[in-house]
Amino acid sequence: MKAAVLYEGTKIETMEVEELICKKNEVKIRIKSCGICGSDIHKMQTKWKYGYPAVMGHEFAGEIIDIGENVSKHKIGDRVVGVPFLPCNNCSYCEFGNYSMCENYKMIGTHFSGGFAEYCVLPEKNVLNIGNLDYEKASFIEPLAVVIHAVMGINIELGDCVVVLGAGTIGMLTMQAVKYSGASTVIVVDIDNKKLETAKLLGATHTINSLEVDLKSEIYKLTNYIGADITLECAGSPVTQEQALLVTKKGGKVGYTGIAYKDVLLKEEAFESIFRKELTLKGFWNSYSAPFPGREWTNAIELISSEKVVVDKFISHRFNIEEVVKAFEMILSKKEVYNKVLIKP
Repeated sequence: MKAAVLYEGTKIETMEVEELICKKNEVKIRIKSCGICGSDIHKMQTKWKYGYPAVMGHEFAGEIIDIGENVSKHKIGDRVVGVPFLPCNNCSYCEFGNYSMCENYKMIGTHFSGGFAEYCVLPEKNVLNIGNLDYEKASFIEPLAVVIHAVMGINIELGDCVVVLGAGTIGMLTMQAVKYSGASTVIVVDIDNKKLETAKLLGATHTINSLEVDLKSEIYKLTNYIGADITLECAGSPVTQEQALLVTKKGGKVGYTGIAYKDVLLKEEAFESIFRKELTLKGFWNSYSAPFPGREWTNAIELISSEKVVVDKFISHRFNIEEVVKAFEMILSKKEVYNKVLIKP
């Protein structure tokens, strides 16, 4: 089968590899669409730690073409999304159903061959039916599940004012999920006016380009000089990670979903905001709960299928499996503006 193989550092190439065979409790999927995640790029650039050769890709959907003899809940022809997380089911966190905190988990697309290939094999419990949902849209289910994990965990209340820092794919999905959680005011912050225009079209009540105005002052004006009830940091930037503490009201909540790509050093005002304003800080990792894979995933499928959350507007590039080198060169060189990039085997 054809696969995009990472074989050294950031070097990746499409080549023929041995075709995967499903075991008794597994299903084999013909991949139809797989998104490139920011974490894929981060892992490549920070020295891949999982052994070579490797086939990445964990945001994928496709059609079941083969099943193991013990598979009972799915059949050949089912249209499914892949759940890439493989909990150990033995640690104390797994015993309590807190799968996102599993101490010994493995991942499809990291430890095992992933979605940047013609086919993928995974346990039956790691696929969910998507009905007639378009495969490209279905490749957003995994990132939306990550978003829902955070939105559910931060406990938004009716009428809350929520600030979303970052208008990339995760930020845009967060903004839409926040709307359906009861927030009356959703303020999206970014430095790209085109992204902010899209955020406004998709329902943000306010948008702010933080390069053009003083962000803290602007948000305080919009909130009767109180600050946001909740701030969700989705950019993974040291700037926004600090801003989140400054724009949140006394007694407010700050949720972090963006990856820290380098050390985060806080200025005095930001650090003191934590205790002087008695802020609650919470981080969100992965997208899983009990019963596995969790409500995050079933909610994500429903929100995309019902078009309550729009995803196709964020697709900026599509590449077939033979063009994978071109796709990663475009991303790594930053020669083009991109949002969600899809690989279509």
